[in-house]
Amino acid sequence: MRSVNPASGEELERFEELSEPAIEERLARAEAAFQRHRRTPLAQRARRLARAAELLEAEAEPLGAIMTREMGKPIGAAVAEARKCASACRYYAEHGERLLADQDIATDADRSFIRYLPIGLVLAIMPWNFPFWQVFRFAAPALLLGNVGLLKHASNVPRCALAIEELLRRAGFDGDEFQTLLVGSERIPAILGDVRVRAATLTGSTPAGSAVAALAGKLIKKTVLELGGSDPFIVMPSAELEIAARTAVQARVVNNGQSCIAAKRFIVHQAVYDDFLQRFVREMAALRVGDPMDPTTQVGPLATAAIREDCERQVGELVRAGARVLTGGHRLERPGFFYAPTVVVDVPARAPVAAEEIFAPVAAVYRVRDADEAIALANATPFGLGSSVWTGDPAEADRFVNRLEAGMTFVNAMVASDPRLPFGGVKQSGYGRELAEAGLREFANIKTVYIRRQPG
Repeated sequence: MRSVNPASGEELERFEELSEPAIEERLARAEAAFQRHRRTPLAQRARRLARAAELLEAEAEPLGAIMTREMGKPIGAAVAEARKCASACRYYAEHGERLLADQDIATDADRSFIRYLPIGLVLAIMPWNFPFWQVFRFAAPALLLGNVGLLKHASNVPRCALAIEELLRRAGFDGDEFQTLLVGSERIPAILGDVRVRAATLTGSTPAGSAVAALAGKLIKKTVLELGGSDPFIVMPSAELEIAARTAVQARVVNNGQSCIAAKRFIVHQAVYDDFLQRFVREMAALRVGDPMDPTTQVGPLATAAIREDCERQVGELVRAGARVLTGGHRLERPGFFYAPTVVVDVPARAPVAAEEIFAPVAAVYRVRDADEAIALANATPFGLGSSVWTGDPAEADRFVNRLEAGMTFVNAMVASDPRLPFGGVKQSGYGRELAEAGLREFANIKTVYIRRQPG
């Protein structure tokens, strides 16, 4: 397992994958830890999460440097990611007691209520693009509830995986309550198939999610899937164009364009199309691309050589289908895996690649006649994760909220995750929810309790 700096292509470190006996030993430790952890008072678990938040904030800069060196995001964004993880830990530390309190329900019993109990070992199959945030938005609610976490992180971010495990241990969690498993994807079926593993959560590609869901379904194990996205960013005539265009650039290049919830398809009403496009192209072309450790860099490298090759193939297919490149459209000839911020127009709606997710700073801009055409085009994809709508008309905004096939719709704002709000998608973007109350209860035994007093 290799850690490679995508800004230079230099190998940073190699890690040995766990052997079969080592995996078995860790699963046994995790099962024993669950029997202890589930009985730990909720207030004690909350204090540990609060301590994790303190460590994440105090060490945000060195933790951010680990992320940047291993997967290439700009250092400012990496530091902000560590701090965002602290916000998730603090949210559950502060609100967990209320969210997990028994919920009384009036029936013909003397008392009936719902109690939220942990289910056991949960396997977390996590991606490299937000190597800390994706993990903590699972780990914080899981550990608070009393579950135990097994992290199978992406193979290109082993340093991040080990840093998370070590931080949670320093926060007070038993070293067996959250463990990193340094293994390749081929080991997932055996681990998920182990009777001690009760559930799985996966953030990644649709094929990976489908494979895990198929196996988990056969084994009757709960899954939560957060998969790909081809999020629309819709601009209507009443939008504040300057703010919309500036935000559109930010929404497309977040994490160097490698985010499931990054805006990817920009759907613009014909009345403001030319004005928006001019602003958008100018801003995209002016982005500073460079060393992600430089605080002034706005776009760093793609995470791997393979991702850049996929991007080149997809842009090439768009051009062959009739699209025009207005800026970018090529790799940067320098060490590392850099690709120029790109804007394409005149994309044929029926081109197969038009419905794909491009995991790079590549934006496709579409012209539409009215709201109906915007909604139809926005929904013409197998994905349904996030969506962003820009309009000054409340009735029009509500129409988009009701008709867009997405798990999230943001009005006059870019899509973002927030510990206080549920996060997830529909269609091939997955199912289940992370974060907020919904995420806390995904891996709970939602137990019905019905009590009648004995007569006399």
